[in-house]
Amino acid sequence: MTDLVDTVRFDWDALDAWHEEDEQVFVHPRNPYTRVTAIRSSRTVRVQLDGVVLAESMSPVLVFETGLPTRYYVPRTDVNFGHLVVSDTVTACPYKGRTSGYWSVQTGDTSHADLAWSYDFPTAPLLSIAGLVAFYNERIDHIVDGDLAPCHDQSRGG
Repeated sequence: MTDLVDTVRFDWDALDAWHEEDEQVFVHPRNPYTRVTAIRSSRTVRVQLDGVVLAESMSPVLVFETGLPTRYYVPRTDVNFGHLVVSDTVTACPYKGRTSGYWSVQTGDTSHADLAWSYDFPTAPLLSIAGLVAFYNERIDHIVDGDLAPCHDQSRGG
């Protein structure tokens, strides 16, 4: 216990909200060594699972975040919502904000929980993803310009 003398423990969850100036910080303080960048693109991105095309867009926004695979955010008009089922899941990210919704995906008799999400009101640096939909690369197939896009879990193929 002597190692803990003169130390302070901070319980993030004990607070109702945390702000840096007038902007709310979600989940935990932002790491100054983490970079999150959103870039508009004209690459063709197709999202599919079990042979079902869930989305196809020629105007995605690519989000590059330190330690994560590229996330492809596509306009809602390019999403096939016939296979998406609204979920109650809400998550938060210190860099993007609080999600406005998640969707599970139904392909045939198989349900895949919480594969897609959206931020209606993201943080200021990520405003270009507002209202767009992203899918977990690790759990679906992203095809970019005709080629399978890599992800962290190569065994999944997405």
